[in-house]
Amino acid sequence: MKYIIGIGGVTNGGKTTLTNGLLKTLPNCCVIHQDDFFKTQDHIEVGEDGFRQWDVITSLDMEAMVNTVKGWLENPVKFARSHGVTVSPFAEDPERDTHILIVEGFLIYNYKPLVEIYDKSYYITIPYEECKRRRSSRTYTVPDPPGLFDAHVWPMYLKHRKEMDNNCNAIVYMDGLKSKDEIYSLVFGDIQNTLLNS
Repeated sequence: MKYIIGIGGVTNGGKTTLTNGLLKTLPNCCVIHQDDFFKTQDHIEVGEDGFRQWDVITSLDMEAMVNTVKGWLENPVKFARSHGVTVSPFAEDPERDTHILIVEGFLIYNYKPLVEIYDKSYYITIPYEECKRRRSSRTYTVPDPPGLFDAHVWPMYLKHRKEMDNNCNAIVYMDGLKSKDEIYSLVFGDIQNTLLNS
C-alpha cells in the first residue's frame, strides 16, 4: 500500500520538526521537502515591493517536485533505497507492506497537480507575532533583508492561505503553539488510525 501525507504550514511553523519526527517512526517512510525545489537566486523575480519573491509558487520548480513524487509512486522501494532509507524485509510485497511518502512545504496545497495526491493533509498555523519572532531568530542561506517579513512574507502567507482554504477541504489544521511532542502525538496517532483502518 502506498500512502502520501502532506505537511504544510506557515514559515517557521514546525513543519520540518514534525516531518523529522514522523520520518524516524513511520515504516518505509521517505520525505520530499519543497524547500529543495527553490530556483536559484538569479531566477527569483523582484516584485513591486522591491523584494525577491521567494514566497510565491513561481520561485519553486514545481514540475521537478511533481516528477519526484511520481518517481516515488512508480517505485517506492527503489526511491527509498536511492535516498538511503532502509526498507522492511517485506517491502517488495505490496500485499504485506506499506510505503509512506511525506511531502513537506509551505505551498504544497497551492499547486493543483499536488492537491489531489494526498491521503492525509496537515497544516500548521501560528499567529503573526510568533511567526515573526521565529523567523527573525533563524539564519537563512540568503538572509532576509530588513522589512521583508511585513512587506512580503506575511502578506504572501495570508494570500496563499486564503487560496488553499478555498481549494482544499480535507486539511487537518494544527496549532503550532502547542508543544512539538503534542503536535507529533496528534499527527502520528491520526496516521496510525488511518493505516489500521485501511
